[in-house]
Formats: sequence, structure tokens, C-alpha cells
Amino acid sequence: MTDSTADTASTSTRDLTALALVCTLTPSPEPSSSELMARHVLGELERNGVTTSSVRVVDHDVKPGVQVDMGPGDAWPALHQQVLDADILVLATPIWMGHPCSIAQRVIERLDADLSETDDQGRPIMYDKTAIVAVVGNEDGAHKTIADMTQALSDIGFSIPAQAGTYWVGEAMQTVDYQDLDQVPENVASTTAGAARNAAHLARLLRAEPYPAGS
Repeated sequence: MTDSTADTASTSTRDLTALALVCTLTPSPEPSSSELMARHVLGELERNGVTTSSVRVVDHDVKPGVQVDMGPGDAWPALHQQVLDADILVLATPIWMGHPCSIAQRVIERLDADLSETDDQGRPIMYDKTAIVAVVGNEDGAHKTIADMTQALSDIGFSIPAQAGTYWVGEAMQTVDYQDLDQVPENVASTTAGAARNAAHLARLLRAEPYPAGS
């Protein structure tokens, strides 16, 4: 077996990995519904043979901007490397004023730099990675938030599997959060399981048959 063949075999058989970027506005160690939802998604990914990790973005000094590195003190380059090292990205965000929260928007803005980054075949650097979105809130806007985030992630180069969003939205104008529930509603748990299952499936397909490079 040549070195290149060995490298291909090693790549095709290694475990899939997933990274959750949790975009709660609440710093650690305070509890977070977005983080709990992300943990539920990651748990389902683990059931599908995926190794997982999670980062609460608010705990890191991610500078505003649209470059991979915004200079001294910017924590994004290290987080960006974790995204590059993962096969699956889970973006978890609360809804605020009917929209993804500001931290989720900042993550998307920082990922915008990858539109001009390419791999050794000249393909967008996020090709062959999948992404799913998890949303929590106690106001309307889950479908729009998922739509906004998945469209942006697709533009950046991530592949979006079927039914790639999961969410829980509590009663409008009330104070019950996802983390306050005694148990996850069956429909939410089923949707979370399906999103994770489809993401792992698509990631394996892309591992076996990556997107072709342009001519």
C-alpha cells in the first residue's frame, strides 16, 4: 500500500467528529438552554458513532470582523481551527427579538472569511463538512432563525442535510426555558435525533465521495 493509499484509507475509517458552537449570551458557568439543546444534539450524534465536543462562544474573545484573524487577542483563529478539524458543525442559538442572537451572527460573519479560503484542490475550504442548527427560545422565530443560519452556512460551503434544524419554542411572552422542562417533548426529541442521524449519514457519504474540484 502506497503512502497516499494509506492516507486515504486512514481518512475514510477514522471516526467522524462534530463540534457544537453554542451561541448563548450567557457566560459559563451559568446554565444555558442553548447549551443543553446542543448537548442533546451531540448525544444523538454520539449514538451515530460521532465523537463530539462543544464550545460556548461567549466565553472567548471573538472579535468583530470578516477575516480569519482580526489581530492580537482574537480568539476566533483557535475556534476556527476546531471547525476545520470537525466533520460536522452544530450551531446552537437562542432567539432574540425574532432573530438569531448576536453571537450566532458574529460566528457567521467570521465564517464569511472562508468564502475565499480553498483547499489543495482549489475547493472552498468548508466543502465536505455538514452543518445543522439547533434553536431555543420563548418567542416565535425558530423557522426563520434556522432558515437564516442554514442559508448562510450553505453559502460558506457546508452541506445541509435533510431536516437539518431542531428547535424548541416555549409559550410566547412567558418565562419557561428549555432547561426548565421536566423532560424533552417527544416531537422535539424525535426531530433532534433525525437531524443528528441525517448529519452523520451525509458526513459519511461526503467522506467516501467528496465534492469534485472545479475545472
